[in-house]
Amino acid sequence: MKVYFSVFVLLLLTSCYEVERDCSDYKTGTFQFNYTIDGVDKTGKFVRTESLNIDYYEGKVDSSSVRWINDCEFILKKLNPKRMAEKDAIHMKILSTASNSYTFEYKLAVKKDNKPIHIEKGIATKID
Repeated sequence: MKVYFSVFVLLLLTSCYEVERDCSDYKTGTFQFNYTIDGVDKTGKFVRTESLNIDYYEGKVDSSSVRWINDCEFILKKLNPKRMAEKDAIHMKILSTASNSYTFEYKLAVKKDNKPIHIEKGIATKID
């Protein structure tokens, strides 16, 4: 009986925990993030305004429109896609925030028929 009570109390206490999500601080600014391509760790940078996202990575610059769904979710759509795959919109969701960074996940905004949903996660650090 004590075991059941202990498990119940533990579940009760952990179910009250809520992840901090103050997303309004991260709607605009300059950010840095790490990513891996072919086993090589790299760092990228992006600048986001209310309606535009400009990516700087591997010596390239790429721009996307930003459409906010709510304070913690938005849709990115490339302004000048060069390939068919780049025409697909990306759904970004801020999962949690910290003092100068946030954890996010992203996936295609529209599910493709006969393909599983692929979700990636990352951390962006605000540098300005």
